[in-house]
Amino acid sequence: MQIKPRRSKKVSEILNDLSLSSKRGVAWLIDPDEFDFEKLEEEFFWQASRAELDLIFIGGSQGLTSGVDELIFALQQKLPSIPKVIFPGSELQISDQADALLFLSLLSGRNPEYLIGQQVKAVEKLRSSELEILSTAYLLVNNGDICSVHRKSETFPLLNQDIDQIVNTALAGKYLGMRHFYLDAGSGSDSTVSPEVIKAVKSAVNRPLIIGGGLDSLEKVQRCFDADADLIVIGNQAQKNPDFLIEVLDYKRFYNAALHIDE
Repeated sequence: MQIKPRRSKKVSEILNDLSLSSKRGVAWLIDPDEFDFEKLEEEFFWQASRAELDLIFIGGSQGLTSGVDELIFALQQKLPSIPKVIFPGSELQISDQADALLFLSLLSGRNPEYLIGQQVKAVEKLRSSELEILSTAYLLVNNGDICSVHRKSETFPLLNQDIDQIVNTALAGKYLGMRHFYLDAGSGSDSTVSPEVIKAVKSAVNRPLIIGGGLDSLEKVQRCFDADADLIVIGNQAQKNPDFLIEVLDYKRFYNAALHIDE
């Protein structure tokens, strides 16, 4: 494998720029254990680049390691200008082929393995790595749906209706020094993180806010954008229908242009 090029702009700067400018961003989440390159045509990669995909997240809730390095290397050939970020299901998914890593702590649960255990196991790899490490408060939030991430982490989601608890959990992360916040309904969830929760958390933490899980329509994407989500993550639906990701990217450009902040 070739040594990947270092980028002039860090991933943290991309997220901060989105947060400070009110511009909306889109990330594509790829599960290395389910992704099949052969199903995607060259036209798709050209459209994704043209439509200004902001980030690519790589990781899966099962935490398996098969083909992570190879996947990132292949993505670098197809979409070289888009930063690749590890969204780890476990410490085994760390790859120096990526540009950055979301250093997640699952604050919504009380399983010590995902609050701090996996993080400690990852340190030996990260000490010698050139990855940009992004401290990230990770909260699972939906209407009570149990998805693979909940089964893997042996935790339950916080409920959308419990806004005060969600805000207090996020603020605990901020007071602990975390600089990025990820609210996730879970891959394939029937419900999403509610606009009321997004707006309340964004107002409370005033930090880059990432929203994922259950975003399978432009209507749901719009609700996230309107509620002040800085970056939304399209994963499961893009796996089923890659054209949906292109639709979301086109909608993002339209949305940003309508706010007169496209440039």
